Amino acid sequence: MIRQVSEEGILFTHVLKWLFLAAIVGLLVGMTSTGFVLFLNLVIETGANAGWTYWLLPIGLALSAWITSSLVPEAGGQGVEQVVRAIHLRSGKMRWQVIPAKIVATLLTIGVGGSAGNVGPCVQIGSGLSSFFSDTLSCDLYDRKTLVICGVSAGFAAILGAPLAGALFGLEVLFVGSLAYQVLLPSVVAALIGHITASSLGMPDLHFVAAQFPPFHPALLLFSLLAGGIFGLVSMIFVECLNGGKRLMYHIQVSPPIQGAVGGVLLLGMGWLVSPEILGLGKETIQRALEGGTIVWALVLGKMLTTALTLNVGGSGGIVLPICFVGATSGSILGWIFGHDPSLFAALGLTGLLAGAINIPLTAFVLGLELFGLTSGPYLLLSCTIAYLLSGHRSAIPTQLLQFRKAPALHGPINQEIGEQSRFEKHGEMDERNTGGTN
Repeated sequence: MIRQVSEEGILFTHVLKWLFLAAIVGLLVGMTSTGFVLFLNLVIETGANAGWTYWLLPIGLALSAWITSSLVPEAGGQGVEQVVRAIHLRSGKMRWQVIPAKIVATLLTIGVGGSAGNVGPCVQIGSGLSSFFSDTLSCDLYDRKTLVICGVSAGFAAILGAPLAGALFGLEVLFVGSLAYQVLLPSVVAALIGHITASSLGMPDLHFVAAQFPPFHPALLLFSLLAGGIFGLVSMIFVECLNGGKRLMYHIQVSPPIQGAVGGVLLLGMGWLVSPEILGLGKETIQRALEGGTIVWALVLGKMLTTALTLNVGGSGGIVLPICFVGATSGSILGWIFGHDPSLFAALGLTGLLAGAINIPLTAFVLGLELFGLTSGPYLLLSCTIAYLLSGHRSAIPTQLLQFRKAPALHGPINQEIGEQSRFEKHGEMDERNTGGTN
């Protein structure tokens, strides 16, 4: 009896502790994310009205490259991969300097038209704040790691207006094949408070709205299954574009600011050849696809290439919105090919690419439910699951740890970064040192 009372007391204290701490993190991240997004939007609108935005691309990327190479390297690229690595290797320990550096580098990148998103920066800024908060409280390793995961969930939920998906994102993005259930309560609380705070402070709504899905339409279910397979292949191509850009920049021996300047010139040329829509955040194109508007294939490939170039020449920003862009546009085109409503397939593509490109099928599914309604559930579940499986052992967030292989016959080590796993598979190698008891 005494033991049972003691156990309940420990659990009750644990719940109260994380209700309090996670709520503080959600409040801090919600406020910071809202301020950052509002200021970023102001910079974008000012540049668009003045007509100078894209002409400053070489200068903006050169300055961003200098910051992320000479001052705070962790602020470079899409950012989420740095957060995931810090959680796995340093129990969430992050330098406070990453917060201002990420803000400035992202403004320099996206503010002048670099192809990147604003979700990743909010996640990294929120994680950096959470790490700083844990240092202030002198938290132990477990508590600091938990607080940083709370920052991940709160940042995702605040900017996308999706608290349920945000809560799952913090649990799912760390691993491929498992969820971090031990931080479920803090993640949920932080995501809810982050969303409520951001909404009350005027966080701009993304307005990602699609047509209403019919309830259990057999033909549409079959096409959703087929579409999921195609989205898995598109995810593979997107991730390989990112990896190819990284390998190319590694072999080009010039200073990072020069890489950024040359990359900015190339982005200007690509935007002129294809469309300015492949630069910047791309939110308007995503919504046009979701509304069933006309989309051309050049936008899909163009966005892949401009995003890979932006994030590999010293630009700073997120990967989530570019993935949504590629998913929604490719899905819209697929809808026209299948002879179905392109709006519905744009919604399937948006979530399917998230599931395949960064291995978060449950988060993508729940995000789709929050954006497109409950009737979308069966179709989203099919396409997200298939896309996740067929994208293989690769990810736009290469620091995720592979916990379970997507198929028993696939080779490579378990409990290693999935970026390294992809390299093992390409060379046909197999390492059984870490596989015991995991499959």
